[in-house]
Amino acid sequence: MALRVLIAEDEEITLKHLRYALENEGFIVSGVNNGLDALEKIKKEVPDILIADIKMPKMDGLTLLAEVKNKYPDTEVIIITGFGTIESAVEAMKRGATDYITKPFNLDELNIKLKKILEKKRLEKDNIALKVSLDIDKDTSFITKSKRMKRVIEIINSITNSDCNVLLTGETGVGKGLVAKIVHNSSLRKNMPFLSLNCAIFTEELLASELFGHERGAFTGAVTMKQGLLEVANNGTLFLDEIAEMSPPLQAKLLKVIEDKEFLRVGGTRTIRVDVRFIAATNQNINALVSEGKFREDLFYRLNVMDIYIPPLRERKEDISPLSKHFLGKYSKKENKKIDSFSREAMDTIMSYGFPGNVRELENIIERAVILEKTSHISAESLPQSIKLFHVEAIDPNRIRTIDEINKEYAEKVLEVSEGNKSKAAELLGISRTSLWRILKK
Repeated sequence: MALRVLIAEDEEITLKHLRYALENEGFIVSGVNNGLDALEKIKKEVPDILIADIKMPKMDGLTLLAEVKNKYPDTEVIIITGFGTIESAVEAMKRGATDYITKPFNLDELNIKLKKILEKKRLEKDNIALKVSLDIDKDTSFITKSKRMKRVIEIINSITNSDCNVLLTGETGVGKGLVAKIVHNSSLRKNMPFLSLNCAIFTEELLASELFGHERGAFTGAVTMKQGLLEVANNGTLFLDEIAEMSPPLQAKLLKVIEDKEFLRVGGTRTIRVDVRFIAATNQNINALVSEGKFREDLFYRLNVMDIYIPPLRERKEDISPLSKHFLGKYSKKENKKIDSFSREAMDTIMSYGFPGNVRELENIIERAVILEKTSHISAESLPQSIKLFHVEAIDPNRIRTIDEINKEYAEKVLEVSEGNKSKAAELLGISRTSLWRILKK
């Protein structure tokens, strides 16, 4: 983590000496000889650390300090002062300076101060990542009996020592987010941050800000500098859900990050280098989107180094019973209820259901049943009305209906039960309004 340091010092020899010494220590250093030039340079390229002499032409160090702390609060400031003006250094500390050094200064002492700031910056970054990824259970694992999901596990086990990007495909609700976490927790980066971003829930401008961060004043409302998830996820994994929803301009920027491992914040001019592993997911036919020119082919190949398809729940019915029991235990504990089983009728109803919303819908159904149930086992009466509408039809060999047709008809029935309320219907199905809209449109 190389920090950018700006030195504002009017003595040319001192400035040259400082630049040379700090560059040898691995810092990225630039310098100016007065406070006004320093402020102008900071506006263009916000440094991590400003080292400023307290006495400079055009703008003194204390005035520069006040401007920097007001507009760029994340920049740490070290004030240079003489032995005879320690009072000014104390005043600078009161105004927000991180530390001070006195002339003639000791380079070893300055390096110690800079390394303390470096460690502080690292801890702050780790803390941001920790806050974002606190919900990750390191012991997260699959609950499955099906051969198809065991094949998914085999693929994950085969890439534990690899750092390749991964593309997850499958319908909404099959568990792509869970698989992404397991891929991360099984990898060499398991002790590093895991962050996720749903590309479908933001406008293009906000998605760019979330992904790349932004500088102060980059757009209306950007009152402070903000680190993006790419920066916070450095050395870890970034999970991009609904990647197919990303606009072409953002796809091009993401491709550059993957290829060059660097990017600019929105409104920024400073290049930020990162080392991030990408896991992307989509519920759409991304090959078709590539063929239609709606998704960049080069980005697709960069993300699709390893592809993992997660089958829908209706194609692995042997997983329904163990998943149901798992969710029953989870929500019985949450609701402080002693419910330990399903009635035969309830389990038969669940097993005969098609689950267009997949595992997410199953979880919602069990949670609802636990909340409503007043006995020690889940009865059919506690299951939602929508699940009872579903019936398995006899197959007419002359008219085989597609899964899309069945899903659409079922979604229409749930919408009817919900009295046309799309939000309620989507909630019952365990899918988003956007996914419901797509099903109804087909």
